[in-house]
Amino acid sequence: MRQNYLSDIAAWRKRAGSKGIPSICSAHPMVIEASMLHALAKGEHLLVEATCNQVNQDGGYTGMTPADFRVFVEKIAEKTGFPLDRLILGGDHLGPNPWKNLSADEAMAKACTMIDAFARAGFTKLHLDTSMGCAGEPVALPDAVTAERAARLASVAEAALVGSHGVQPVYIVGTEVPIPGGAMEELDVLEVTKPEAALKTVEVHREAFEAVGVASAFSRAVGAVVQPGVEFGNHNVIAYEPEKAAALSATLAGMPGMVFEAHSTDYQTRDALRRLVLDGFSILKVGPGLTFALREAFYGLDRVADFLFPGKRHETLLDTVERVLTAEPKNWEKYYHGTADEQRLQRHFSYSDRIRYYWPHPEINAAVSELFAILDGVEIPEMLISQYLQASYTAVREGRVKPQAEALALAAVDHVLEDYFEACRA
Repeated sequence: MRQNYLSDIAAWRKRAGSKGIPSICSAHPMVIEASMLHALAKGEHLLVEATCNQVNQDGGYTGMTPADFRVFVEKIAEKTGFPLDRLILGGDHLGPNPWKNLSADEAMAKACTMIDAFARAGFTKLHLDTSMGCAGEPVALPDAVTAERAARLASVAEAALVGSHGVQPVYIVGTEVPIPGGAMEELDVLEVTKPEAALKTVEVHREAFEAVGVASAFSRAVGAVVQPGVEFGNHNVIAYEPEKAAALSATLAGMPGMVFEAHSTDYQTRDALRRLVLDGFSILKVGPGLTFALREAFYGLDRVADFLFPGKRHETLLDTVERVLTAEPKNWEKYYHGTADEQRLQRHFSYSDRIRYYWPHPEINAAVSELFAILDGVEIPEMLISQYLQASYTAVREGRVKPQAEALALAAVDHVLEDYFEACRA
């Protein structure tokens, strides 16, 4: 088998070049396209991940199986000219979470089917997350039970690849983050993972893998998910404070071959992201922050179209989104609280960016398509870009971004990506 690009990530800190890697956690085609164009221009590998809720054997909320997701991403690679040998696909929070309303036996059986599908589809970075309780169990499980279930999933993934000549997967273990999809409530302060807890997580997983005969799989465990003290709620971002994570970072000295994976790094500053990488949090997960930027561009273009072509559409994009989200609240109602006005603000502008679940909706997708059709071939005046797409104004003035709808939408995502790729160069 060919060596996994991430297999020596712990050694990157001591070499020239990238010290870490951004993890693009999005199924939006424009986000993936922008990410490929950025990585292509920088000569970098690209890591794209799908969560267990986005993509699974039942289709997830995207309607895609792991094999479908690979085809979906590879079609975008073909469009952008991104080389497939620099593309890394990852599966995030792989475990029983989508089926935790079932008994543990039933949910784990489904999780085993899921990870088998991810492995066979060629996903080569697998985050094992079995920390959540199923029907009749506590919300959080003891470390030993979590590790035992994770090892069971690893054994299924390994069995799926027997006889394969592809890239062997690397594994990420542990979880110290909110459930897939984001925090359920506002957060004011976070407790950084205790050093002894991080060490114990790695050790109990090592023992569990050995117990079920997949010690060789654990030799390819390259990271652990911990909480370095970063998160975002609906209205606020908790910034990284390096001094609070110093003791946690120091534990990596006792975990040879391992790095930390930081989830929910969205909306951190470039300096904070750089410090995370230098402190050993070498895998930076980002998702809502990218679709948040894309939504900003869509809404800016919505205002531009409304000004340039008044009355040409029967409904603005924002009005379509509001109508659909109000009629179909299942993907936001558990997360957005307060008065009707406060919920309306959150539906459109929350950092949690629950709109990302709705972009594939037929009516919203049609509204976006109509918006881009109206602006197709239109050179948008610089003054309107300054007014409604300010983040791209300088790049347009300097000739780095075309003053056209698609280019401006991709540039909005690229603006965020630049922080991540530069931070990983540290």
